[in-house]
Amino acid sequence: MLKSSPRRAVTIALATALALSACGAKAGEEGAGSAAAVESCVDTSGSAVKIGFLNSLSGTMAISEQTVRDSLDLAAKEINADGGVLGKQLQIVAEDGASEPTVFAEKAEKLISSDCVAAVFGGWTSSSRKAMLPVFESRDSLLFYPVQYEGLEASKNIFYTGATTNQQIIPGMDYLKEEGKKKVFLVGSDYVFPRTANKIINAYAGANDIEIVGEEYAPLGHTDFSTIVNKLRASGADAVFNTLNGDSNVAFFKEYRNVGLKAASTPVVSVSIAEEEVGGIGVENIEGQLTAWNYYQTVESAENETFVEAFKTEYGADRPTSDPMEAAYTSLYLWKAMVEKAKSFDVAAVQKAADGVTFEAPEGTVTVNGENHHIAKTAYIGRIDQDGLIYPVWESDGAIEPDPYLKGYDWAAGLS
Repeated sequence: MLKSSPRRAVTIALATALALSACGAKAGEEGAGSAAAVESCVDTSGSAVKIGFLNSLSGTMAISEQTVRDSLDLAAKEINADGGVLGKQLQIVAEDGASEPTVFAEKAEKLISSDCVAAVFGGWTSSSRKAMLPVFESRDSLLFYPVQYEGLEASKNIFYTGATTNQQIIPGMDYLKEEGKKKVFLVGSDYVFPRTANKIINAYAGANDIEIVGEEYAPLGHTDFSTIVNKLRASGADAVFNTLNGDSNVAFFKEYRNVGLKAASTPVVSVSIAEEEVGGIGVENIEGQLTAWNYYQTVESAENETFVEAFKTEYGADRPTSDPMEAAYTSLYLWKAMVEKAKSFDVAAVQKAADGVTFEAPEGTVTVNGENHHIAKTAYIGRIDQDGLIYPVWESDGAIEPDPYLKGYDWAAGLS
């Protein structure tokens, strides 16, 4: 294995991540994302193989990321009970990203270089992914990222099992357009995903006769939304597109309700609130609001029925399932399928085998695109009910092929 100081490697990784965020560099296109040959320290000589789970179990994102860790643990337990991967049991090395991008980069480096894991599963915010990306590329290792994100990225070293822009954000705007909404207010957390998503939404609005009547951001963890909500109320908006993350959503929806705004007249479409977050926000604060995802606990399929039953048996009947956790659960099974197709844990072999790999997931059949490392997904718009669950009110006509750079949309020219 190449010898280098872990501290120096993390410093280089973070510097690269900042450059990517500041300059808008695109990983995975025009040769980006390729890694020099790096000797792996992964040990497959015994009866087990190590994999890494890297999620925020502390900090502002813990409200969302704990459930992803739980679903990864469930998938690993099921896979081990079924004989493992290529006959080897999965040995989990778990780390806490602590809701800090720098910590995610440091822990990723540790998992790859010190713990010698065959792949890492985790991350949530785009800031965490951007910080980890150069670590995985420089170490030529694999990250399976389970959360919807803003697109405009593709790396040979990342498999994106959550939605990209054309599978969540654009369907959300399509729904508002179909509902006749003409004035949309944008609110989001102040980091990569919301700002890039809103850049895309502004371009969509300009091409679809929709006026953006406000665009406001708050730091992750922010809890005083009185100023932003008053701007929203005064804007004349007939809908809100919400890209807030973490526990800021609790404060936002409480203030939204306090000033008398209602889902019936000014609905909010959220792209980072799933079933798990509904309980934390309080059903009374969010009932009737809309979400855009690719999975809900209420999706009707035999695979989902089995998944929901297994999760509740493991963690309690009061625990709901949600899109990010389902995408994380699916990611482990997709990696298993890739490894078994390749008949190897080797990164290059897995990458080569990835194209066309399918899994009958709780959300429906998903298929890996070997060119951009995203997966085909069905889009759903759901409404939050008084029971705390989310029920589909709209769905796409089948699975949507991933288009992370929005090459299929004329209005998106120049965004990337």
